[in-house]
Amino acid sequence: MPTTPCAEAICVGTELLLGDILNSNAQFLARQLAELGIPHFFQTVVGDNRDRLREAISTAAARSNLLIFTGGLGPTPDDLTVETIAAAFNAPLIEQPDAVADIERKLAQRGRPMTASNRKQALIPQGATLLPNPIGTAPGIIWEPRPGVTILTFPGVPSEMKAMWRETAVPYLRDRGWSQGTIYSRTLRFWGIGESTLAEKVAAFLDHQNPTVAPYAGRGEVKLRISARAATEADAIAAIEPVERQLRHLGGRDYYGCDRDTLATVVGKLLSDRRETVAAAESCTAGGLGAMFTEVPGSSRYFLGGVMSYSNESKVTLLGVLPETLEKFGAVSAETACEMAQGARDRLGSDWGLSITGIAGPGGGTADKPIGLVYVGLAGPDGRVESQQFRFGSQRERDWIRAVSACTALDVLRRRLLDERDRDRP
Repeated sequence: MPTTPCAEAICVGTELLLGDILNSNAQFLARQLAELGIPHFFQTVVGDNRDRLREAISTAAARSNLLIFTGGLGPTPDDLTVETIAAAFNAPLIEQPDAVADIERKLAQRGRPMTASNRKQALIPQGATLLPNPIGTAPGIIWEPRPGVTILTFPGVPSEMKAMWRETAVPYLRDRGWSQGTIYSRTLRFWGIGESTLAEKVAAFLDHQNPTVAPYAGRGEVKLRISARAATEADAIAAIEPVERQLRHLGGRDYYGCDRDTLATVVGKLLSDRRETVAAAESCTAGGLGAMFTEVPGSSRYFLGGVMSYSNESKVTLLGVLPETLEKFGAVSAETACEMAQGARDRLGSDWGLSITGIAGPGGGTADKPIGLVYVGLAGPDGRVESQQFRFGSQRERDWIRAVSACTALDVLRRRLLDERDRDRP
């Protein structure tokens, strides 16, 4: 057994392995364990198979002290979690009258009779304690099958699992001394820099033990997660703050926010602070940029609207792009991006016009204009109109190119607004 108490989440369900559903339970448990200060070194996903589940239990019990199971507590034949746990520790299953009564009551409320399969949910290993389910029919268990091993089981339904965790599991773990301080994390977000480049800039921090710094990336964004273990959340935050300041300084303009910030919220705040507005003109992103703006509550204060102009005709009639510009340079060009941005600004009466035109694929690319070629246009209140070219790679999927293009357009505007803010300062 490990000398340091640690937890392992074991999520049961073939549907997880097939990718039919997202394993949000593992993410929830990871965050909750961090808040409790319980080390969490492993996660396991195993299908509805008795032999493989038993093997996963044996492996987990040899390396972790707290085993947290989700899924496999239902009434169907493939719900094997509790009976397999009992078999793994050579314990008989005992029917709990209180669980039977609770299941009968809940089924009656739904106008359903008790069946043998429902009654199966009232069977728990001898010596285990029921973990009540206030929402569904499947109770969990709290069990210490042998010294140094504690088992908690929860249904796979996220709403049921979360309610049971908060109402019963957290108080139990605190009372038993599992919660030792807290692990607090802050995530710094960067755009416009590669993961390896950022890692080189902050290399001196990556070997820190407390707080730790770890880079990770996805869909064009790079993040640095800073985590500190301390007696209290306030102590952890105090340990993180000096490291955060240094990392933000090293990141420069590529740093845009932290934790729940998005490019859209950051740009929205910059526009609101300046009492300025923006309008969008989109070709390859099909309204994706407008959707990012409007996901932010209150964005109507600064986002006036957008034009989705896929065809050349709509670019001309809706945005005022010159036919000769399209004829000479094409729809995917710096010149067209500029005229689209200016058109959005003029047509909607905004301070800023932001445009995107590009080739998202999977077809339409050429040697001169390959898939992944995108232009972002920006027209400002000072009359300056400019565009930037980006090449996101011809091997990228269409959805990836579109999403990253919209984020990149937000980033172009963010950087310009920061420049304007700095210029206005005395």
